[in-house]
Amino acid sequence: MKIKKFSEKPSDLKDRIGAKPIVCYPNTNIEEKNLKILHSAREYLVKKEEFIIPPRDAKTFEVKFGEFFRIESIEGPQVGDLNLFNLNNLEEKFYSGKTRALYGTHLSVGDKMFSSFPYLRSLATITWDTLDWYDYDKDGGSVHDVIGTRCDPYTSKLLSDNDYHFCCHSNLTRALVKEKNIQLDHAEKIVHDVLNVFMLTGFTNDTKQYFMKASPVRPGDYLEFFAETDLLGALSACPGGDCGSEHSSDAAKCYPLKVSTWTVDPKYLNDIKPSAISNYNRNHGID
Repeated sequence: MKIKKFSEKPSDLKDRIGAKPIVCYPNTNIEEKNLKILHSAREYLVKKEEFIIPPRDAKTFEVKFGEFFRIESIEGPQVGDLNLFNLNNLEEKFYSGKTRALYGTHLSVGDKMFSSFPYLRSLATITWDTLDWYDYDKDGGSVHDVIGTRCDPYTSKLLSDNDYHFCCHSNLTRALVKEKNIQLDHAEKIVHDVLNVFMLTGFTNDTKQYFMKASPVRPGDYLEFFAETDLLGALSACPGGDCGSEHSSDAAKCYPLKVSTWTVDPKYLNDIKPSAISNYNRNHGID
């Protein structure tokens, strides 16, 4: 956390600090150029299916290319942990770290959710966010983060020495095992760092530690996505409820979440094509 200092300051300190920040991955070349089309297409959406995610549990759902899906608060303030996979290849999954490097700590409309190596393509684009008014608060907090990993039983065991089976990692693993008939060992390995939907988070100003606050989400709020390939989603209703006090416990008040999928006539998509996997020459310089 860089709060314990043991080394001496160098004599040339002034020459070593104060450099201007440079954005590591300028994203102008991958800006969502179809957002205007997608916003127009939203006027013609037809609901296909909906699923209720029980509190402290998870479910999977399928979305085909060209469809939209929404994650919605329905009974009370509740955050959710979202995993995304290529429906036909579960090894291709959401890469939160690279998405964070490209778009920043929190996502909203127009941002894409990129997949893991060696694919590195957009799995989905966020098309609507009823919480985009929140922006960033005075503590640097915002909603829909890609900085937290997911609450998990291993960290819970490390910090409290308790075995707890309803962390989001466990919920997502359980859903893959039960609903997609995936072996436990495999399921746990492909569950990955999430998009923390509705969660209000940031880094503290002093120690730069990950913090959470009570989410501003209320019933009727939703986050909407456009599927850029065929997707398998998995969503956990976090055991922290609105994450205003704690997570990974049975103490917080929790509510269900709703996932709905929506179709639209392809004519409104103006021939938008599925996203393409990376065309990088994969020899990595090895002869």
